[in-house]
Amino acid sequence: MLQKIIFIFTIAAIVGLAFIISPATAGEKQTSAQKPSASAVNGITEAAVRAGALTCASRINQVTNFLIAGTQDARALIFPLTNSADNQLFSLSMEIPLKDSSSVYASASFSANEANGCTGMYETVAYWPQKCAEVSEKNFGSLKKGGTLSKNIIVRNSGESTKIFLMPAGTGCVSIKKEIVR
Repeated sequence: MLQKIIFIFTIAAIVGLAFIISPATAGEKQTSAQKPSASAVNGITEAAVRAGALTCASRINQVTNFLIAGTQDARALIFPLTNSADNQLFSLSMEIPLKDSSSVYASASFSANEANGCTGMYETVAYWPQKCAEVSEKNFGSLKKGGTLSKNIIVRNSGESTKIFLMPAGTGCVSIKKEIVR
């Protein structure tokens, strides 16, 4: 293998519609998640390559290593590819457990193109028990204020390709980070 694998993943078909990647169990040793280097190949990337997403393999690895850095038991559902897999949108959804027993939802999609080989996009979704105004200032205060999307969703800007959206949810707030990776 290219490097000692941080996560040991297996692939199982789910009703013929998608694949789920989950840590192997029965007798195989799992190591704790440590921040992988940008070049460490993870199980999600290995599954993408086996599915035929070759052009975007490097970008998939870059983004998914960023998303799973420092976590344990992150799991991904990969949407299936058909014929000409390398010429299709590659998309996955993840649950990323946090240390406080909550989870973050992440979605990532990748598309081969002529300009730079592959463009990726990911979104992370997290719930905060505080009001959005407080989350905006306390957790994203260093980012430029972008007003509201329409009426209730606060926008914070972190450059041209990264935005944070803060949406009221009951007594708390849902944050959605969206970044395009070129």
